[in-house]
Amino acid sequence: MSFKRNILASYATQVYVTLIGILILPMYLKYMGAEAYGLVGFFTMLQAWFNLLDLGLTPTVARETARFRGGALDALSYRRLLRALQVIFLAIAIFGAVVMFGFSGLIANRWLNAQTLPLAEIQLCLQLMAGGVALRWMSGFYRGCISGSERLVWLGGFNALVATLRFVGVLPVLILIGPSPTIFFSYQLLVALIELFGLVAKSQSLFPAIQPDQIIGWSIRSLFIPIRSVLQFSLTIAFTTSAWVFVTQTDKLVLSKFLPLVEYGYFTLAVLAASGVTMVGGPISSALMPRMARLQAEGDEAGLLHLYRKATQIVAVIAIPASLVLAFFAEQVLWVWTGDAIAAAQAAPVLRLYALGNGFLAIAAFPYYLQFAKGDLVLHVRANVMYILLLLPTLIWATWVHGAKGAGYTWLILNALYFFVVPLLVHRRFHKGLHRLWLGKDLLPIFSACSLSAWILSFFSFSSHNRFFEFLQLISLGLGMFIFSLLAIFLARATRKIIAKKMIDRVKAV
Repeated sequence: MSFKRNILASYATQVYVTLIGILILPMYLKYMGAEAYGLVGFFTMLQAWFNLLDLGLTPTVARETARFRGGALDALSYRRLLRALQVIFLAIAIFGAVVMFGFSGLIANRWLNAQTLPLAEIQLCLQLMAGGVALRWMSGFYRGCISGSERLVWLGGFNALVATLRFVGVLPVLILIGPSPTIFFSYQLLVALIELFGLVAKSQSLFPAIQPDQIIGWSIRSLFIPIRSVLQFSLTIAFTTSAWVFVTQTDKLVLSKFLPLVEYGYFTLAVLAASGVTMVGGPISSALMPRMARLQAEGDEAGLLHLYRKATQIVAVIAIPASLVLAFFAEQVLWVWTGDAIAAAQAAPVLRLYALGNGFLAIAAFPYYLQFAKGDLVLHVRANVMYILLLLPTLIWATWVHGAKGAGYTWLILNALYFFVVPLLVHRRFHKGLHRLWLGKDLLPIFSACSLSAWILSFFSFSSHNRFFEFLQLISLGLGMFIFSLLAIFLARATRKIIAKKMIDRVKAV
C-alpha cells in the first residue's frame, strides 16, 4: 500500500474530525452547559484509563499484522494469534464494563463535585459510559488489524463517518428529545455499537484464508501457545501503555476530584484545545509504525532510518507552529472557538502551558516508534518509570496548591525534560550519530524558524472583536510559521550542500 497515500488519508481524516470538534463543541456548551460538559471530559478520561486493561495487546495486534504482511508469520500462525487475542479482548471488555458499572454510584456520590446535576442522573450517565467505553476499547483490536494491514484509506473514511455520527448526529437528538447528559451518553453507546460492527466486518475481510485441513482451534492450549510468542513484547507494551495513561491522565483524574464540575469543564476545554498539537502525530504514527516494523522485518535498516527522520520533520513542521499559535494566542483561539469570553478567560492560562508541553511530547514520541519497530522497549520502560516517579508526587502537590495551572506547569517542565534526555539515549542505543542528525539537522532549523516567526508575528496581532476576522488572523499566523519552517529546512539543506561542495573543492585543490 502507498505510504504517502496512507499518510494523506490519515491526515485528511484527522483534519475532518478536528474541525468537527471545533465547530460542534460550542454547541455542546450551549445546549448542555459547562457542568454537563465536565461529564463529557470525565468520559474521555475513563476511556484512557480503561487502556490499563489492554495488557499491550492492541499495539501487538498491529505489529504482528504488519509482520505477517512482511512475511515473518505464516497464515495459520497469524490466524491462531488473532483468535487468542479476540478471546482475551472480549473477556477484558466484559470485566471492565462490569467493574465500572458497579462503581458508578460511588463515583457519583464521593468523587465528582456536581452542583446542579442530580446524583441519580450522574450515576446513570456513568453506567452508560461503562458500556460505551468497553465497546470502543474492543474496537481497538479490529483497528489494529486494519492499520497493521495498512488499509488506512478505508479506516480514515470509516473514522470520519463514525466521528460525524458521534459529534454531529447527537445534536438533532439533543435538540428534539432534550439536552440532558443521559440522552447524550445513550446516543454515544449506540454509535459505539455501530462502530464495532463496522470494524469487525472489515477486519474479517482482511483475514488470510487457511487450508481446509488446518485448524485454528478453541482449546486452552490452542489459545495459549500463540500468545507465548508475543507475551514478552505485549507485557512490555502493557507497561508502556500504563505509563502513558499515568503520564497523560493523572492530572485529569486528580483535578476531577479537586475541582467543581463546572471548572473541570473549563479545564477539559483547555486540554482538548491543546490536544490538537499531539493529534498532528497520530495520523502519521498510524502509517509509520507498521511500515517501520515491516522494514525492520525485511532487514532494510537504511530505509527504516530514512523514513524515521523524514516522518519526524513532517510532524515537526506542523506540530511546532500549532503549539506556538496556541501558546501565544491562547485566549483568542478559545474565544474564536467557543464564542464564550468567560470560558476563554478561564481556560487560556492552562491552554498556554499544555500547548507547549504537547509540542515537546509530539516530537519526543518518535524514539518510541523506533523502539517499537526494533522490538526493544527497554529504554522506553526505564524512562517512563523515572517519568512517573517524578510526575505523580509533583503533579499531586502542584494541583493541590495551584489547581489547574499547577498541573500545566508540571506538564510543560517534565515533557521538556523528557524531550532533551530520552531521545538522546534511544538514538545512541540503535545508531551512532543519529541523534546529531535528528536534533541538529532535522529539528533545529524548524524550531528556530518557528520561534523567531512567532515572536515577530505576535507584534502584528490585534483584537478585532469579530470572531471571523480573528479566525482569519490566527490561520494567517499559523501559515506564516509553517512557511518559515519550510524555508528553514530548504535553507539548511542548501547551506549544507554549499559547505560540502567547498570542502570537496579544497580537497581536490590540495
